[in-house]
Amino acid sequence: MKKTSFPTPEDCEAAFYEALESADLDAMMEVWADDEEIICVHPGWPRLTGYDQIRENWAQIFRSGERLKVHITEQVCVQGAMLSVHSLHENILVKGEPKPRPSVVTTNVYLRIAGGWRMVVHHGSVAPPAAREEAEVSPKILH
Repeated sequence: MKKTSFPTPEDCEAAFYEALESADLDAMMEVWADDEEIICVHPGWPRLTGYDQIRENWAQIFRSGERLKVHITEQVCVQGAMLSVHSLHENILVKGEPKPRPSVVTTNVYLRIAGGWRMVVHHGSVAPPAAREEAEVSPKILH
């Protein structure tokens, strides 16, 4: 049984990123639903399903010793009574590295259950490179 209740999906999301930045496995898993249908996909990694796989993956990430600082931008949320979908960009800086990593386009999905809101999907993909500036693109000519 979970110890923490997240009254809103935003509270759950804030706890997710706090756990990520502090590399706190117990806090990270407190955010996730206790379900075998939960899904986690990190950029370039295979899809993980179920509580045990996701817990082991986060443990592996936290054991790496990398400490991350995540700045969220371009967030769009769609929320219903029982489900909340958040699309955002994670801008990640690794402590000790001089410049940020490429942005990660992320979808986080939260489900409202008896104990409050819980994460059921975290899916991240490396953001595509910025489009070339219009000045570099050949102009279109209309006749």
